[in-house]
Order: sequence, then C-alpha cells, then structure tokens
Amino acid sequence: MQLFYNPNIDEATQSFSFDKEESKHIVKVLRKKDTDILFVTNGAGLLFKTEITLASDNKCTVQILEVEKATPSKFHLHLAVAPTKMNDRYEWFLEKATEIGIHEITPIICDRSERKVVNSERFEKILLTAMKQSNVLFLPKLNEAISFKEFIKRKNEGLQLIAHCEETDKKSLKSVLEPNENVTLLIGPEGDFSEKEIALALENNFIPVSLGNTRLRTETAAVVACHSVVFVNESALTQQGGITE
Repeated sequence: MQLFYNPNIDEATQSFSFDKEESKHIVKVLRKKDTDILFVTNGAGLLFKTEITLASDNKCTVQILEVEKATPSKFHLHLAVAPTKMNDRYEWFLEKATEIGIHEITPIICDRSERKVVNSERFEKILLTAMKQSNVLFLPKLNEAISFKEFIKRKNEGLQLIAHCEETDKKSLKSVLEPNENVTLLIGPEGDFSEKEIALALENNFIPVSLGNTRLRTETAAVVACHSVVFVNESALTQQGGITE
C-alpha cells in the first residue's frame, strides 16, 4: 500500500484536493488517473480509501470511499535526544524511530552539545516521509528544541528515565519497563550528559538506566531505547492474544 498524507481531513470529510506539489507527484510521476485508488492518512490514526475524481497535476481531487480508524497505543513513548554533531545521524534516528513506533520527540540542548540549532522543518519532512514509507498512521510529534534544564522542569506522566555512560549505579532499561506505561527517556550528546545534568535529573525523579554493555552513539542509543519500549509492549500484547500471525 502506497500511503499519502493530508493533515486537514477527518471522518466528516467527503472529498478533498491535494496541493500542487503532491498533485504533480501523483499525476506526473506516479501516472495516476481518474478512478484510481489512493490511500491517505491524516497522521492522527485515520486511513482513508479514496478514488481520484480529477487527475489534474495542479489540483488532484479525490472522493473518500471508506475510513478506517487505527487503535491508539496504550503507552506513550517520548524521547528527548540531544542533536548530534552530524545532522544525518539525527535524521537517521528520526526515520528509524518513526518506523518502530515512537510518539513524541524533543531535541534537547545540553552542556556538551556541539550542535545547538536544529532545522525543525527538515526534521518534520523526515518524520513525514518515514511515516508514509512504513505505512504508519500516526505522525510523531516533534517539539521545538529546548535546553536540558527547561525540559527537566516540565512534568511528564509515567516513567522518567535518563540513559548515561557514567560508572554509577544504574538499572537495565529492560528491568524497569512495564507494558502500557508512558515513558520519557533522555539521551545525551556525543560527550554524554554532564555530572550536573545527571544530578539534576536524579533530583527530579529520573531513574538512571543502562542500554547495554557497550558505549553507543547518541542516535544508536535512541533507536535501541525506542525499540526496547515498543518491543516490551508488543510482546505483552502478543501474550494476551492481541496479535496474530
């Protein structure tokens, strides 16, 4: 299934037109024509089966035939990840995390961050492309970049975790995860969190965790954490009979 995106449609929508750029792609590149079927999501869990009524490369118009609603996750995964020095590594994380099933992402600027400015528009495009390519019906929420201290002040529901490389008492991520529990997890920059940041996180009830025995890059650590949380929830659902082969 090839998936298209329109954030402005809902269950009450009967027909709509794609913008000029998407219309050109549908008609000129994909060579779609009148009566062809397109599948569209609004990024909020709805899947629309549509039929082209006007195959114009300026304004491709479709009529909605059917609507399906995906079941939202029973957990919410929020990763706060420091921007990497090389942009392509952070973009790789965004792409893979979207494919795996992340819900929310916040770039955090830390004491040792080498990159302190991010291109939010570019990141949004990465998330959108990954959502469409992997047939995910929920577009992850991307927050504006904020400082570590600002983020720590915010209230987060559920389990609050910080993954760092300091040789201190830490629990394994696997040991603290429970199905159907909201998780907020902090991942630091290439130089790791500073001692002050770790102390501040602990003062604000964040639990220090380890992601394994090896030292991981920022983007690798984020993907490992994302997969671990999703895997725990999917495994629980399988055991309960919620997933069939």
